[in-house]
Amino acid sequence: MFKLNQSAKHFQQAQQVLVGGVNSPVRAFKSVGGKPLFISHGKGSKIFDVDGNEYIDYVGSYGPLIAGHAHPKVVKALQQSVEKGCTFGATTQNEIALAQLVIEAFPYIDKVRFVNSGTEAILSTLRLVRAFTNKNKIIKFRGCYHGHCDALLVDGGSGIMTLGMSGSAGVPENLVNNTISVSFNDKEGVENAFTKYGKEIAAVAIEPVAGNMGVILPEADFLTFLREITKKHNALLVIDEVMTGFRHGFYGAQQVFNVQPDITCLGKVIGGGLPVGAYGGKKEIMDMVAPLGGVYQAGTLSGNPLAMQAGISTLQMLKQTETYTHLHHITARLKNGLEQLSTHFNVPMQVHQFGSMISVFFTSSKVYNYDTAKTTDTDYFARLFWKLLEHGVYLPPSNFESWFLSSAHSIEDIDKTIAAFEQSFKEIV
Repeated sequence: MFKLNQSAKHFQQAQQVLVGGVNSPVRAFKSVGGKPLFISHGKGSKIFDVDGNEYIDYVGSYGPLIAGHAHPKVVKALQQSVEKGCTFGATTQNEIALAQLVIEAFPYIDKVRFVNSGTEAILSTLRLVRAFTNKNKIIKFRGCYHGHCDALLVDGGSGIMTLGMSGSAGVPENLVNNTISVSFNDKEGVENAFTKYGKEIAAVAIEPVAGNMGVILPEADFLTFLREITKKHNALLVIDEVMTGFRHGFYGAQQVFNVQPDITCLGKVIGGGLPVGAYGGKKEIMDMVAPLGGVYQAGTLSGNPLAMQAGISTLQMLKQTETYTHLHHITARLKNGLEQLSTHFNVPMQVHQFGSMISVFFTSSKVYNYDTAKTTDTDYFARLFWKLLEHGVYLPPSNFESWFLSSAHSIEDIDKTIAAFEQSFKEIV
């Protein structure tokens, strides 16, 4: 029988010493109700909670674990690395090796700087683009999440949407006065912003596929339009590939949509499951960062040897063509299976996919973005979430988060997942 007694016990203890019992808001299960799971361990495509329940995992630590949990090659590489020391506060050869792999995959990056999270990459990028352009305003898009840095937390999607918030308390108004928020795929809104503030706009920052309000793809020429209008107004184009990087192939979404950014932000996959972030771009821009230039950015654990080694091991595996053949096959199989169930059970549902990212919205509307988020039935998702847990499938505990598949997911996993959805639909309907 499905029980979560130990998780409930741990959560009670956690609330005494951790804020809300968690260290990141979405883990509190606020949008699905109930008490959160406590995970014991993971292996391949599965995770196991402290009560001994086994789940097919579609969270994957929100994206980094593209090779699955505890991949033997990553584990072995980390074991060898940790025996040499965890951190030195000095440069190691692995930083060069991982940078070379990143530059190989992203031809518009000449130089890269490693940091410790996607948020840190974006925060550092904002400072850099303002210094390079000598302008202050940034255009961002509603529903695109660029970490919890003050300036871009406006209409940020992800946990912000989950909690029903538009921003965060504690962010002074003067820190967001230079942020212009526009709807995703809204050319007219971007044009209006440049008409009004063109001489003050330093950059446009965007997730090429909005992964934190679900998986929302750009319209056919939207990113090309952004490239053209930023060039016209001497602004920079920042593409945030923290989530989309390496999710479609050994490249970024920028190659899929044929757009050339000035700066690319990365994270998640490039650390193989360890904390990491990076930003990189054209030499003339990146050379403004200290110690070569006057834009200061530093980090005690930046380029941490363990994160670099995990990233190297992961990216080396991803260079094998069959990895992405498998990922595309299983993701398409899951998408098709869910769409067939939607028709069979007459459940209004939209399934979105980009590479090995997928999301489901319980709505009949075929147009879905941040401004129409309320059209999705979050109550239905919450009920489905708990039913799926009972049947051994773990989704992100928010209707607005992308699901992530890994190379460890098998066809059998996908078929079991579809069967779990079928049974859950029967029980809910």
